[in-house]
Parts: sequence; C-alpha cells; structure tokens
Amino acid sequence: METLELFFIYLIFLLFPNIVTSQENCIQQAYCNRNNGPLIQFPFNFLQGGHPFSCGYPGFNIACDRNSRTIVNLEGSIPNGEFFVRRIDYVAQEIFLYDEDDCLPRRLLSLNLSNTPFSGMYNRNYTFLNCSGDIDVTRIAYISCLSSTNYMVLATSSKSLVDVKLDQCKIIKTVSVPIAWPIAEYEFSTLDNDLQLNWTKPNCGKCVARGGECGFKSDSNHEIKCFNIPRRGISKGVKYIILIGVIIPSSMCAVVIGCYICSRIKLRRNGGRHSHAESSMIAPQPTIVIVGLDEPTIESYPKTVLGESRRLPKADDNTCPICLSEYRPKETLRTIPDCKHCFHTDCIDEWLRINATCPLCRNSPLPQIHFT
Repeated sequence: METLELFFIYLIFLLFPNIVTSQENCIQQAYCNRNNGPLIQFPFNFLQGGHPFSCGYPGFNIACDRNSRTIVNLEGSIPNGEFFVRRIDYVAQEIFLYDEDDCLPRRLLSLNLSNTPFSGMYNRNYTFLNCSGDIDVTRIAYISCLSSTNYMVLATSSKSLVDVKLDQCKIIKTVSVPIAWPIAEYEFSTLDNDLQLNWTKPNCGKCVARGGECGFKSDSNHEIKCFNIPRRGISKGVKYIILIGVIIPSSMCAVVIGCYICSRIKLRRNGGRHSHAESSMIAPQPTIVIVGLDEPTIESYPKTVLGESRRLPKADDNTCPICLSEYRPKETLRTIPDCKHCFHTDCIDEWLRINATCPLCRNSPLPQIHFT
C-alpha cells in the first residue's frame, strides 16, 4: 500500500513539475515598460489578466494597461479608481500618481483612500468653487481643465475661503486633499502636480535601503522578513590581495634574517677566522620596514556620511576603488587628507593598518617606521 502511495506522489510531480510553494512562484521584480516604467516589486501584487501573478501584500494590486503603462486602482475614485503610476520609491515607501487626462483636480473631488493601504503625507481641506464675474485669483488655484468660457472653477484652502467673494461663487464641494508637504495659511497649491501617497504597512523601507529583498516570512501569515542582505566590508578577493601584499614582503624579510643567522653560525664554526674588520664589513645594515598606520592616525582622517544624492567633492568618485562597489546613501566614507581620495571606511581602515600608502596614488601619509 505504501509503495502505491509513493508511486502516485511521484506521478504527480512528474506530470506537474511546476507545483511548488507559493513563495517559490513569487515574481521578485517586473516592469510594464522597462525603458519608461517604474520597477514593480514587493509589496505590490502584479496582476496579469486580472489575476494575481506574484506574492504581494493585500491591497497593493498593480497592473499594466494595453499601452504598457503602469496603473493602480484606488477604489471609490472615478473613473474606476485607476491612476497611472509615474514613480515608486521603495525606500521612502511613496508612490507618485497622475491622471491620464491631465486633470487631477477632477479626480480629487471623488478621491477615497479609506479602502486602500495608501494615505497622504499631509492633508488639507480645499473648497472647490464655481465662480462668474471678476474674481481675483492671486491666491486661489485656477482649475483650467474644469473651467469654461462662462465660468471658472477655483480651489482654495478652507482657511483662505474668507478672502473669496462668495456672492459671485457657488461652492461645489469641500474635500481633504493629500499634499506632499505642509504649507502655511497664506500659501496655496495649484493641485496640478502628481498625487504623492505613502504607505506604512508593510514596513520594508529599511530592508530595501540595505540592499535586501522584502517578502513574506512564510505562507501561513503576513509576517515580513528581509532576505538577501548584501554583506558589508571587504570582499574575500580583496582580502586575499591585501594578505598577499603582506606575506610576500614578510617572507623576504624572513629569508634575509635566516641568511644572516646562518652566516653567523658558520662564522662561529670556523673558529672566528675572519677579522673583526671583515665581520663588520659583512654585518647587515639596519633594515627599514614600513608598516601600516596606527589607529589614532587612521581615526584622525575625516569621515563623510553620504546623503540621498551620494554627492562627493569629485563628481566621478562614485565607486570605492578597493571593493569596487558603488557608494550608497548613508554609507560612511573616509578621506585621506594629503591626496583627497575617498574610500569605504571599512575598506581603507583595513588597508591602512597594513599599508601606509594610498591605494590609488601610493602617497605615504605619515607611516610608522620600525628598525630591525
């Protein structure tokens, strides 16, 4: 009986080799348009033909239209809640949306984010007005896509509504508008920029910033885990190169010392036949061995923490010359003062402990000198 069950299990895997866990079927990255579209990855659930084709977080459905444009559906917003996606920032956990007809204020009148995982960074109440006659629009947003030759559609914050001549205007609706940053009472937004929304759950920003991949820890729940975090520091290949650079000089010094000891032993065995003058002539001179810098000297070299722009004094300094890795935001760099060359702190510190020269220009910034 057990043999028969094992046979059927083997037959199932033979006929259906693609049956694996849902985690193994997850699409890690996708594009609607690789040349002009945003990267689609967790927590977004990529839809193909209306069916989920990846392991995204609930509510994060994203798809492609017939023109290979990336779209999301914010339920409750017309028409059909579909917005086009211009950009996705997975570190800041922000998504930038725009309207196909370039009339975002029309969409804001019916925007409803209550059933979505998204929210505005800040919110401000705006009152939409239908006005006729001579209206001062100096501090009021003029909505050209909703206006006509007979009337103007304006939008103003509720705090500035007192400045509007209401006898010439009719209130259309007051809505809460998501905005990217707080604005003062005397300021206003034209409401024609992209709709910038963010999400707080799942929290994968730190994982992505470290170069990892965020995903479900298991299929049984929505617990999140960070996978494939790259190891920091010097790679094994670079360590081998540094090690070889130490072993070869050390071996040569050992050979010289060994030869000197052997010559002394031979002299003693020969009964000291050589004169004192001859012995002094063949006596080896002090050997100067240049070793690395001490920790106080290394720590005295300035450090720099990169910002989001990764901007350095030299525009072409975007890669560490030791580990050959591209600099990333929030990484710490150390600069050699004499030549102004920059490196990862971990890379250059390990180098300077055993080599007192800059890896690029070979200048020697104050090495320690020992006599043997």
